[in-house]
Amino acid sequence: MADPHLMFSGLGDVEFAEPEVEATEEGGGFFRRLVDGLAKSSKALTGQIQAIAFDPDDAEAWERLEEALLLADCGVPATVEIIGRLERRAAAGGMTPGEDLAPALAEEIADLLSGAEARIDISHKPTVILMVGVNGTGKTTTVGKLAEHLRRVDKSVVVAAADTFRAAADEQLEAWANRAGADFVGSSHGQDPAAVAYDGMEAAVARGRDVVLVDTAGRLQTQIGLMDELAKIRRVIAGRMEGAPHETLLVLDATTGQNGLVQARQFSEATPLTGIVLTKLDGTAKGGIALAIAHELGVPIKLIGVGESLDDLRAFDADSFARALLGLA
Repeated sequence: MADPHLMFSGLGDVEFAEPEVEATEEGGGFFRRLVDGLAKSSKALTGQIQAIAFDPDDAEAWERLEEALLLADCGVPATVEIIGRLERRAAAGGMTPGEDLAPALAEEIADLLSGAEARIDISHKPTVILMVGVNGTGKTTTVGKLAEHLRRVDKSVVVAAADTFRAAADEQLEAWANRAGADFVGSSHGQDPAAVAYDGMEAAVARGRDVVLVDTAGRLQTQIGLMDELAKIRRVIAGRMEGAPHETLLVLDATTGQNGLVQARQFSEATPLTGIVLTKLDGTAKGGIALAIAHELGVPIKLIGVGESLDDLRAFDADSFARALLGLA
């Protein structure tokens, strides 16, 4: 079973477990599921890297490596940064002709992805977590899974269904809330979403709950009115509680590739983001999008999803991700 402690900071004296990197009897371990989930990305990227007869003095070899990273959707800025780091390593004598590129590349990818706090801060009471993202990214399911993971670390939760435009979202979220033993604050169709978020916070304060998860509409980033509404939700939350929302997590579908980066930029204009949840990594050959997002936006990836089960939503670990991306067991 996944250790939910890895997802959160602010748990007092709880001792955090190390990321699961070896197979276990149940499910093969998360690292194995991560490797399996990133198999499409890994096969595409490592296949091209292995075809490179690497020589630090060969300009064509560097160009082919650059092409491989771009095809994996790493994005131009992140690719340029990684190539630059490897070139400096080679100039310092740290790379030799015929060397396997994958280990060195994994180190640089992990370093590029690390550095920011990757866990979700739940040190406030109540902690208010605002969940945003477009339809189809797995946002509502992620809210439900987060509620369950919070239950596992003995945190009481209020789930506020501020997506008032899609009836199925309300029903789906209520089912998840019931499963996690969380309080549910629903809405009527067309109700002001900001009012629902406010009601969720009021309920949490009155009942002494630890965390409020606010699910918002699966708004398209091109719909200016809905983006304005998101900004309004944030203003109402901030007006009710100083410092809130304490976390604003954007859920992105990894299969959308560079379009996910566009979404992230535009959502960040409507509300400051504290983290990214990258879902559906098991369905894409473009796993490099994680690098593009983290490098270009400076927003940490906090959670990743590589499947449909509860334990396939896990805290992001840069080293494990880089090794899985390059097929390094």
